[in-house]
Amino acid sequence: MSDFLKLVGEQLRTIRIAKGLSQDQVAERTGKIGFSKGRLSNIENGQSNITLTTLECLIKALDIAPDELFNFHKLSGTTDIEEKNLMLDIHQSLLRDRDLSEVKYVVRITREFLDTIDAQTKKNGPNR
Repeated sequence: MSDFLKLVGEQLRTIRIAKGLSQDQVAERTGKIGFSKGRLSNIENGQSNITLTTLECLIKALDIAPDELFNFHKLSGTTDIEEKNLMLDIHQSLLRDRDLSEVKYVVRITREFLDTIDAQTKKNGPNR
């Protein structure tokens, strides 16, 4: 499945655990007949593509605002490559609604920062 599905699933899990709810409790709160712990597990693991209607049910079951679901700053517990992809997705989401001039500024500053790190690494060696 896609990194975005994993990202949303991990966020759903993080919120559910923070609220002290089991998968069974959340499944029951959706009010959807046949919504099971197994289905929620598949969603949380990014293994199930869900409809907006299902997403809305989960948001209501968790008693959160939609924007809380897409606030990915608190995610942890993923592998390095997944975490890197999540961080890049977060970075992209932070910049998406900014003015083009602000995005260009961030890109320029990022390049300068990385160039500085690369120059220091070359000067001091990779182990420092």
